[in-house]
Amino acid sequence: MRGPEALFASEDHWVTSMGAWFPQRGAILRGKAVFEDFQELSWMGLLLYAITGRVFDENQMRLFEGMWKLCANYPDPRIWNNRVAALAGTARSTATLGISAATAISESTIYGFRAVIRCIDMLYRFQQQLEQGMDLTTLVQQELEIHQGIFGYGRPIKQKDERIAPMLALAQELGYAGGAHIRLAFAIEDVLLSKRWRWRLHINIAALLAALAADQGLSCREYYRFMIPCFAGGMFPCHIDAIDQTEGTLFPLRCTRIVYNGAARRRWHTP
Repeated sequence: MRGPEALFASEDHWVTSMGAWFPQRGAILRGKAVFEDFQELSWMGLLLYAITGRVFDENQMRLFEGMWKLCANYPDPRIWNNRVAALAGTARSTATLGISAATAISESTIYGFRAVIRCIDMLYRFQQQLEQGMDLTTLVQQELEIHQGIFGYGRPIKQKDERIAPMLALAQELGYAGGAHIRLAFAIEDVLLSKRWRWRLHINIAALLAALAADQGLSCREYYRFMIPCFAGGMFPCHIDAIDQTEGTLFPLRCTRIVYNGAARRRWHTP
């Protein structure tokens, strides 16, 4: 059904299996009563249930929480999305606007949520193609030729990602370090570090997190949705810090430091 008929059918009416609020009674989420069925579930567990419809066990909860805690919460306003939160603070805008704007620009191609979904999609594709008998080196070469890079590998500042070791240690403690997609992620790194390539690319945290999520059965879209709030722990400190300092003083740049080759200074003449 499309066009006006679809609009008429939905007027004052919404058919859903996701859930609803019932005044004076409570709410239902994916067939479960929020007040009764989620008493023992953590907020992380509730979030993942809302996204996936699955209830994860305690070790899985620790893994998913660690993915946020250890890998995405640097309180540094030089980081691209944190800078927006800090700019909101230095401009005396509200935390709601600042964090919302910072989250919105996290939907970036190179570092942010677009890279997240492309990375897990690549791991799923590679795993399926390997099971069909294809060669990993060939797959990596094709990916490099198509995208001029490979998501989850390489880093613009330092080659090695300091988050890999603590995240991998947590995964090992919980028994999740040997999954098929983890092995694949590091096998891709081995290929990229071989002498075949012009640039030797180390694995970065995006590939490791995508592999962990894939081994837990999250789809590409589920993983993307799960990661959306992940930077908040770094954004709030940046906004608070900027609020606490002198207004308008976040990373000022004097005019003499700007190289400008445009029109010379002119006087403004009104008609």
